[in-house]
Amino acid sequence: MSGTRTLDTYRLLGRSGLRVSPLSLGTMTFGADWGWGADRDEARKIFDTYVDRGGNFIDTASQYTDGTSEQLLGEFTADNRESLVLATKYTMLRRPGDPNSGGNHRKSMFASVEASLRRLNTDYIDLLYLHAWDFLTPVEEILRGMDDLVRSGKVLYVGISDAPAWQISRMQTIADLRGWSPLIALQIEYSLLERTVERDLVPMARELGLGVIPWSPLGSGVLTGKYGRADLEQRIEASAAGTRKNVAAANGSLTERGLAIADVVQEVAAQLGKTPSQVAIAWTLRNPGVTSPIIGARTAAQLEDNLGALDVEFDANQLDRLENATAVDLGFPHEFLSRPMTRSVTFGDLKIEQRP
Repeated sequence: MSGTRTLDTYRLLGRSGLRVSPLSLGTMTFGADWGWGADRDEARKIFDTYVDRGGNFIDTASQYTDGTSEQLLGEFTADNRESLVLATKYTMLRRPGDPNSGGNHRKSMFASVEASLRRLNTDYIDLLYLHAWDFLTPVEEILRGMDDLVRSGKVLYVGISDAPAWQISRMQTIADLRGWSPLIALQIEYSLLERTVERDLVPMARELGLGVIPWSPLGSGVLTGKYGRADLEQRIEASAAGTRKNVAAANGSLTERGLAIADVVQEVAAQLGKTPSQVAIAWTLRNPGVTSPIIGARTAAQLEDNLGALDVEFDANQLDRLENATAVDLGFPHEFLSRPMTRSVTFGDLKIEQRP
């Protein structure tokens, strides 16, 4: 990334013509139902700040803060719905004890979409994600259900989140062959703490035309420097409810490795005169497969800070420090195929320039 960007420097989402901002506003923080989110007034300030700066890409889900997130967005978007790209997700259990109120199947999909439409106070969803892979529903059922929703006009585009790369690539191929609505977006955890997606998910998305939308680019807050070694000594319940520290524990981010990486981020931030949050978010934007990281602020001040990531530029030394501190083993076959011996046997002395 070179030069200053702004929220109204739009990018195409995957292999679609849909224009979205380079940072997406995450609204899992909208509503205090889980004990750590923003109340209505603060959520409104966050929303207005983002939109006033030119932001147009809003992310929510059917069960974020038990539905309050969608309800607040339905209120906030009443005057400018058409100018926004509103994304929501289905999968999560909506009624405990009812096995069909969650999952990836058609019944769950259609019921969740209808509920989201009511809460969002809209007659269409710009982007519908499958929220999490359930390992049960046939891919043809998912794809045909999504295509039916698109043909009905209730959904404009479809995407997928938190699923195996081989299943996603299979789905995209089936959609292409059958003329069904293709997947245009892939939402995955991606940050300096979580780089294993670089093995298959990110390159798969680039090859098959899915824009990558990273969630938790701040590693559940660990990369901001807000946690220390003393937090590791506390017994923390892993849960979406309670505090943000509970979420960090649930996501496996609050570890000795995570804190060591956060130290490096803080050192680079000090060199740049930026905040650790800005450095962490800006690093994800450097990946050419990434379209729009999701920023989930709890206050308008946090959002303002996060937006400063669009101004960050790294030098080679700073990038090396971040890369070396966070590198992961790509495993087989990637490591094997990149070895000099393997390349020599395969290509000899040929010099072949790879695609960017």
